[in-house]
Amino acid sequence: MTSLALMALAGAGTGIVIALVVIALIIIIAVIAGIKIVPQAQTYVVERLGAYNKTWDTGIHFLWPLVDKISKKVSMKEQVADFDPQPVITKDNVTMQIDTVVFFQITDSKLYAYGVENPIRAIENLTATTLRNIIGEMELDHTLTSRDTINAKIRSILDEATDPWGIKINRVELKNIKPPHEIQDAMEKQMKAERERREAILRAEGEKASNILVAQGKKESKVLEAEAEKQAAILFAEAEKEARIKKAEAEAEAILKINQAQAESIRLINEAKPEEAYLTLKKLEAFEKASDGQATKIIVPSDLQGVVGLVNAVAESAKK
Repeated sequence: MTSLALMALAGAGTGIVIALVVIALIIIIAVIAGIKIVPQAQTYVVERLGAYNKTWDTGIHFLWPLVDKISKKVSMKEQVADFDPQPVITKDNVTMQIDTVVFFQITDSKLYAYGVENPIRAIENLTATTLRNIIGEMELDHTLTSRDTINAKIRSILDEATDPWGIKINRVELKNIKPPHEIQDAMEKQMKAERERREAILRAEGEKASNILVAQGKKESKVLEAEAEKQAAILFAEAEKEARIKKAEAEAEAILKINQAQAESIRLINEAKPEEAYLTLKKLEAFEKASDGQATKIIVPSDLQGVVGLVNAVAESAKK
C-alpha cells in the first residue's frame, strides 16, 4: 500500500509539473503573440471586448489575448479609386459616358472604421450622383470645355460629404468623356470644317501679305529709280553749270589778257609818240577788220576824205 501510494503521489506530481509547463508555454506564446509592430504609414484600430479602445500608430504595441482585438488595419497613404464610366445626361439631352478618378487620403482611422460600411463604394456612388447633378446643368459644348470646373465642384462636394468618414478628397479627375457616336461624328466634321476654314483664312492672309510686300517692293524700287534719276539730273546740271562757269572764267580771263595786251600796246605807242600817218593807218586796219566781220552796221569815219588824201600822201612818200 505504501509503495502504491508513493507511486500515485509521484505520478500526480509529474502531471502537475507537466501541466504547469504547458500553462507556462501557453502564457509565453500568448505574450509573444500579443506583441504587435505597426509599420510606417499604417494605423491599427483596436477593440476591447467588442468596443473601440484605441488607435495604434507606428511602433511596437502589446495586445491582451482574448480581450483585445485588431478591428481594422488602415493605410494612411494617398489612395486612388478608378470608377467605371457612368451614364450622364447634359442640359441639352445628350447622353454620354464619363469615368472618374478620385485621389483620397484617410485622416481619421476611427471614423474610417466606424463611419460607413464600405467607404470606397460610398465614394463611388456619391461621385456618380454628384457628377449627374453637375452635368445636368451644363450643355454638351460647355461640358467638353469645362473639365477643371467640373473637377473642382466634384472635389468640393465629395470632400464635405466624406469628412464624417475620416476621408479627405485631394483631387478628382474626369478621365474620359465619351459622347454618342453620331454626336462624335458631327463634332469631328465640325472640327474638320473649322480647320479648313482656318486654313483658307491663313492662306488668304498669306497671299495678302505677299501681294502687299510685292507692291511695297515695286513702290520702293520706283522711288529709288526716281531718286537716282533726280540725283543724276542734279549732278549733270551741276557739272554743266561748273563747265559754263569755267568757260566764262576762261573767256573773261582771255579778254582781260587781250585788253591788257592792247592797253600795253597803246601805252607803248603813246610813249613812242607816233606820227599822224601811222595812227591813220591803224584806223584803216581797224575799219578793214570791222568790215570783214559779221556786223550788219559799219561805222564810217566822218573824216574819210582826209584819210584818203593821207593815204595818197603816204603812197607818194613810199614811191620816193
